[in-house]
Amino acid sequence: MSKIRIGLKGFGEIPRHIYRMCLDDDRVEIVVISDLGRPEILTYLISAETKGKFKAKLEGNFLASSNGKARLISGGEPGKIPWDMFDVDVVVDGTWIYRTREDMQKHLDAGANRVMLTSLPLNNIDRVVIQGVNDHTIKSSDKLVSAGSATTNAASLMLKIIAEKFGLDYAMLTTVHSYTSDQPLRDKAGTDFRRSRSAAENIIPFDTIVPRWIENIMPELAGKVEGTAMNVPVPNGSLLDLTSVLKKKVSVDDLNKAMLKAEKEFPHIIQVESDPIVSTDVIDNSHSLIYDSKATMVSPGRMVKTLIWYHSAYAMAARIKELILAYDKIDKKGGAK
Repeated sequence: MSKIRIGLKGFGEIPRHIYRMCLDDDRVEIVVISDLGRPEILTYLISAETKGKFKAKLEGNFLASSNGKARLISGGEPGKIPWDMFDVDVVVDGTWIYRTREDMQKHLDAGANRVMLTSLPLNNIDRVVIQGVNDHTIKSSDKLVSAGSATTNAASLMLKIIAEKFGLDYAMLTTVHSYTSDQPLRDKAGTDFRRSRSAAENIIPFDTIVPRWIENIMPELAGKVEGTAMNVPVPNGSLLDLTSVLKKKVSVDDLNKAMLKAEKEFPHIIQVESDPIVSTDVIDNSHSLIYDSKATMVSPGRMVKTLIWYHSAYAMAARIKELILAYDKIDKKGGAK
């Protein structure tokens, strides 16, 4: 059986997780990595951030490990990387820069069969897929795809469970997110006032497009979801604070039982946690939704507050790899390959 040939555009945190995950799976193969960084430093990072548990070395123009080799090439704008020369099936764009339909199309024009974002797109593409919510809708004809964002995955799953079980009038979400690589460590003038401040010293509020995409994925929630975000001075481990107004009164026990049932249905993406965890406890946890059962609160009325943890980069890498495999399965079923 031939492996799915994957090209990585950008070799940031999520693509590096994808690289390591794919090396242990004989169904997929990372064949080329395109990044502007020095090959020696990229090679160093892939091992260093695992504290030496993962070994990689540079062999000529290849990033090599015990499980395979990937060609390293210089970065460039979409359309300038000849994916067809490497017989690439799927390009994963992890740059967070080229997020429009037009930019993604250029990867197809350069020889890729499908393009997948590690983030939310900036305009409409073929499909934004959230596992456990709308992954049953994927089609072989989808060529420009996103696996959403970690916050979108967590929020969509939680809202779907709540809405189906108890009915939902409206919801307000706040993602308390680890700082990201595009934030400065010291105050530095950028394009946004708040995000020009030091990520290491501040809680930084900013806007999020997550509610817009939740409504796109689940039209039944149109006009019912709003949200905001705050980046905080931790490198990994994020938290979704979700306040929902339900159509009927519920107890904490009702909510916890509903989540335990959901965990049984989707064990690879939902985890119910009964320990009093903190953000570092979810590092390297691949679940999209880690439900904090000890934190659930219910008002005397119909308002509930739930806390959901997630390691955004690691969970997104897992979702992207799974989505690549899901599309390959449906391609083969339909005779597309």
